[in-house]
Amino acid sequence: MPTVFRHDGFRLFFYSNEGDPREPVHIHVMKGGGEAKFWLHPVSVARSSGFDARALRQLSGLVAANADRIEDAWHEYFSD
Repeated sequence: MPTVFRHDGFRLFFYSNEGDPREPVHIHVMKGGGEAKFWLHPVSVARSSGFDARALRQLSGLVAANADRIEDAWHEYFSD
C-alpha cells in the first residue's frame, strides 16, 4: 500500500491492487479507525467509515489541494 503523503495524522495512500480493470484515479485516507476513499475527478467521497461530516469536508479540501500530486503519484506507481 504505497503512501502518497501524510497530513495531521492522516495517511493518504492507494492499494497495490486497485481492481481489474483498474478503477479511475482515487485516494484512500486512514486515521485511527476511520477510512475513506475519494475520487479525484471530480473530488468526491466514494465511501467512508469512521469519519464525521466535518472531517470529510476537510479531507475533501485536502484531496482537492493535492490532486495533482496524488494523480502524478498514481500514474508513476501504476505506470499509466
